[in-house]
Amino acid sequence: MRLPGAGISRSLAHFCRALGPSWWRHGSCSLAGLFDSGALRRKETESMTSTNTKSRTIVLIPGLWMTALSWEHWIERYVARGHQVIAKSWPGMDGDIEQLRRDPSSTAHLGVTEIVEHYESIIRELTEPPIIIGHSFGGAITQIILDHGFGAAGVAIDSAPLKGIFRLPWASLKSAFPVLKNPANSHKAVPLTPEEFHYAFANTLSAEDSFAAYQRYAVPGPGRVLFQAALANMNPRAVTRVDFHNDDRAPLLLIAGELDHVAPPSVTRANAKLQQQSRAITAYKEFSGRTHFILGQPGWQAVADFALSWALDPVNLPIAAPAVEAVDASPRRLQP
Repeated sequence: MRLPGAGISRSLAHFCRALGPSWWRHGSCSLAGLFDSGALRRKETESMTSTNTKSRTIVLIPGLWMTALSWEHWIERYVARGHQVIAKSWPGMDGDIEQLRRDPSSTAHLGVTEIVEHYESIIRELTEPPIIIGHSFGGAITQIILDHGFGAAGVAIDSAPLKGIFRLPWASLKSAFPVLKNPANSHKAVPLTPEEFHYAFANTLSAEDSFAAYQRYAVPGPGRVLFQAALANMNPRAVTRVDFHNDDRAPLLLIAGELDHVAPPSVTRANAKLQQQSRAITAYKEFSGRTHFILGQPGWQAVADFALSWALDPVNLPIAAPAVEAVDASPRRLQP
């Protein structure tokens, strides 16, 4: 903690933020209270109680090749627990899945900036900072929105890489190849084939169940966002850049899936290491047996529950390998 001069208030604010919303949001953070151990214990107890029982607003952001429908199970689970859930698709993608497949031209122009502005406009209308949870490219969008000062806490699941992540595994490149193979795709909405979806998203499902997931969720995705991410490290004004030293951003949890092809754990770990340069709370969690279809594959409940539990009471978590879990990573059937 930097104590001299004007640094006192800034350091104190960061410390109080780490203690939880009930400590720093309501004006009760002071030097006297900080060094009163009894007050500290009381505030910690109040924070844990209030943040875990109060109904919260949760904003869910889908990723590339998906719509808000991909969150359907999570929405039901969170609403059942008394939370308000806002799950909106990317701009122009709120229509019928079949219609989007037939004519995706309305989304061909979409870039990262337009998507970020879309969700920030939704968040500005809320009466309190929400919990923001994003999957895949939605995870990158979540991190950018947090960097802009929005949100009470953020969770980025299998996030697309931000500017500053240089090494991508072969599986990531292969998953993105259907778009990146042709520069003209930067102005098109590009679909995945069922086989490409199986490799990128559902590599632990049977071919039959992967196709069922494809039929329910997959839509053409705007190629522009992938090109913006792929070229970010060569662009000083890249739209996927964030300030990794932003000490004022809200707490952030990065979740990785052990068997993810689109965003393998090495990418998420690199992301976490960059975000840990900030004094803000930064956590990393890796789930064994999980793929890029982490929102819907068997065992999704554990991921949904962990994400929400952490967001209600954020703490730093080190970068570590996943604990052994009872998740079968072999091809398997979806439960009806």
